[in-house]
Amino acid sequence: MKFEIKRDRLLDGLSDVMKAVSSKTAIPILTGVKMDVSAEGVSLTGSDSDITIQTFIPAEEDGKQILQVSEGGSIVLQARVFSEIIRKLPTNEVEIEINGNFQTHIRSGKSEFHLIGLDPLDYPHLPDVQEDELFTIPADLLKTIIRETVFAVSSSETRPVLTGVHWAVKDGELVCVATDSHRLARRKTKLESVQDEEHNAVVPGRSLNELNKILDDSADPVEVVMTSQQVLFRSKNILFFSRLLEGNYPDTSRLIPSEYKTQVTVNGRALLQAIDRASLLAREERNNVVRFSANGSDEVEVSSNSPEVGKVEEQLLAEAIEGEELKISFSAKFMMDALKAIDGQDVVIQFTGAMRPFILRSALDDSILQLILPVRTY
Repeated sequence: MKFEIKRDRLLDGLSDVMKAVSSKTAIPILTGVKMDVSAEGVSLTGSDSDITIQTFIPAEEDGKQILQVSEGGSIVLQARVFSEIIRKLPTNEVEIEINGNFQTHIRSGKSEFHLIGLDPLDYPHLPDVQEDELFTIPADLLKTIIRETVFAVSSSETRPVLTGVHWAVKDGELVCVATDSHRLARRKTKLESVQDEEHNAVVPGRSLNELNKILDDSADPVEVVMTSQQVLFRSKNILFFSRLLEGNYPDTSRLIPSEYKTQVTVNGRALLQAIDRASLLAREERNNVVRFSANGSDEVEVSSNSPEVGKVEEQLLAEAIEGEELKISFSAKFMMDALKAIDGQDVVIQFTGAMRPFILRSALDDSILQLILPVRTY
């Protein structure tokens, strides 16, 4: 096997697949990255058996030659070492040659490295995903959906299913829900191209975070294929496989209140900044709690009190306040995460009482919903 390739393109491909490579794996060959070379281009594959990422570098793109193949073949190379070598090579021209016993020679400028490769036949095959359950979504919208939900997954392994985001496809709509049982994030999206079937899957939060790093912020379509155990996201030159989480995701629809006693409409960015300031004095061991009150005027008050440090109070002009007076306490971090997901738009907050969950929505858009459980402070 022998080929020449542009260093920057090889490095881009490696940085994508490295997101799936773990140094802590029970299968030693998975610490490597698999490289398949043909006249069409180079495929790079990285996997930790939960996530598998394959990226393809074409031999030619937009009339430019990226790759020249003298002889095709396959090899598995230690991912961290190979990636560091390519990163530090002196020129953009790289020649890679593999001799017998998987001896690998990497040359660039006057620099030459010799690596011991591994047998590609020992590398696990890509997951088998049937193509029948498919819908398409623009990459930038998929990134937005991930950003608006994945922060609310649970970080505790006591209920593994809650460490993922529940994806449900029904009636041409995708509904993504994440909850750690103290808060909930939900995002609804109308799908353009989807079959009439219903699908349910729980995608690990970690997988979605890694996918988010790889996707371009563009309107390029991403194909999503769901099976009972795997989900595949396919974009232009990338295949991203993730195993799904097992177990029944709780029915979260009954947690969302259908009526409210107090409704406050307020500028989301101004509220986020006020809570950020108030949380400076909120005691860490008290879960960073901030108080919020609406007492009949056209202003709301955001406050925090720490006996050892001091207290802060801030009045904030609301766009509208309806219903009963209210005092409630909540985690500053949870509230700030929710407001960041709604992204600076005017926010409608609906309360049903001081100890009941409350919801946040964008005043302009009904597709995003955030729910937070309050904190008892008396």
